[in-house]
Amino acid sequence: MNVVEMLGITKRFPGIVANDQIHLTVKKGEIHALLGENGAGKSTLMNILFGLYQPDEGEIRIKEQPVTITGPTMANKLGIGMVHQHFMLVQPFTVTENIILGDERSKLGIIDVKKAESEIRRLSERYNLKVDPTAKISDISVGMQQRVEILKTLYRGADILIFDEPTAVLTPQEINELMEIMRNLVKEGKTIIFITHKLKEIMSTCDRVTVIRRGKVIKTVDVQDTDENQLAALMVGREVSFEIEKAEANPSQTVLDIANLVVEDNRGVEVVRGLNMQVRAGEVVGLAGVDGNGQTELIEAITGLRPVKGGVIRLGGHDVTNASPRKVTEAGVGHIPEDRHKRGLVLDFSVSENMVLQTYYQEPFSKNGLIQKDEVDKYAERLISEFDVRTPDKHVPIRALSGGNQQKAIIAREVDRNPDFLIAAQPTRGLDVGAIEFIHRRIIEQRDNGKAVLLVSLELDEVLKLSDRVAVIYEGKIVGWVDPKNTSEEELGLLMAGSVKQQEVKAE
Repeated sequence: MNVVEMLGITKRFPGIVANDQIHLTVKKGEIHALLGENGAGKSTLMNILFGLYQPDEGEIRIKEQPVTITGPTMANKLGIGMVHQHFMLVQPFTVTENIILGDERSKLGIIDVKKAESEIRRLSERYNLKVDPTAKISDISVGMQQRVEILKTLYRGADILIFDEPTAVLTPQEINELMEIMRNLVKEGKTIIFITHKLKEIMSTCDRVTVIRRGKVIKTVDVQDTDENQLAALMVGREVSFEIEKAEANPSQTVLDIANLVVEDNRGVEVVRGLNMQVRAGEVVGLAGVDGNGQTELIEAITGLRPVKGGVIRLGGHDVTNASPRKVTEAGVGHIPEDRHKRGLVLDFSVSENMVLQTYYQEPFSKNGLIQKDEVDKYAERLISEFDVRTPDKHVPIRALSGGNQQKAIIAREVDRNPDFLIAAQPTRGLDVGAIEFIHRRIIEQRDNGKAVLLVSLELDEVLKLSDRVAVIYEGKIVGWVDPKNTSEEELGLLMAGSVKQQEVKAE
């Protein structure tokens, strides 16, 4: 039985056709992947199915009955739930308060929170989600917050679940756990539509896959009848190389020199504890570690976003310990942040304005204290073209772009400034294979131009492919240096888990 049929769906926005006569059929009890590049129209199509957008043309059938989905409440009534890429959670509220928000079941005007807690605990145990209903959202991990979003849909009785890029912000371990959760949901009779551009996840978890390119359906195939190379070619319209071609590194002088660094987190706990590290011009140093071992605080300390409690940070021989973010930027640092919304963009500013966030006060963008809009627009147009940022227009708010295109805009801004030292934190998070290939080339280009690069990534294959040396961080210290040519993901994983705590392993 077909539980979802989207027939001839077309959706236009100013200057762009996001969905162009799309046909999609989803069978009951399957995990159906929607695969496409950033900005291909996948999320738009699912936002139509969830009632957030109305189609300009086409028909939707749910369980073979024609329907008009006027909004998310109507979608919920039809048994459709959506786990969004950027979570819709209120941070100071508890798990239970977030889940019942908008669906408060009351008796004589009083909400029975305890009863809701009990129901949520039951659902959590049934689907092996392991969520504490009394925990505050602000106190739980990103992976756990996603489980709350899943519980929210189950609490509302959804049997068709849409997952929009669900693994973009998860650690490798959390990704494996999510895949298991999805398989359990299907065993319980649910149907899942899985928006992604991660080919490994499709091959390991999905039954069928529909490929969308530039708003049109290219093909629907059974996963067992295809492979990663074929899917990549269908997605981007050309052959994609999964290997990174690079010459041997030729490092020279030290650019970043960190000695005995001590940094505290927001609770006043030391999370970087006596860390020592050097990055030289002409090399990529990868920083590998399980999320939460001090990587975020280390980057914030280097970039001036977090105070340093002890130790020294030198850039090009100059002490920049506790320098302001602007001083650090002017010292020749480029920063691709791990959280693009919090640290990388001003979402209500235009694409053009975001391209000059670091340089708006300098010539030619500013003259006598006035922004030169023509110069800003001209610069933005060049970066949009060079970095293939898919946007209807340079003047639209950057929040209107897909997550991957927002990421490309940040990378364009930071790389084009040609910094002496580039920090790339999760640079390909949320990007499709074509964009990843492009970004990897730009990072190696920076290295080959004699720049120093610090790559911080939870994708171990990315760390091993791009890095010339890998530093392993565990509990706020560098516990080992390894040569990526002479190690494996397994060996790296052991170091990341702290199996070689005290011994400093030097790369040859």
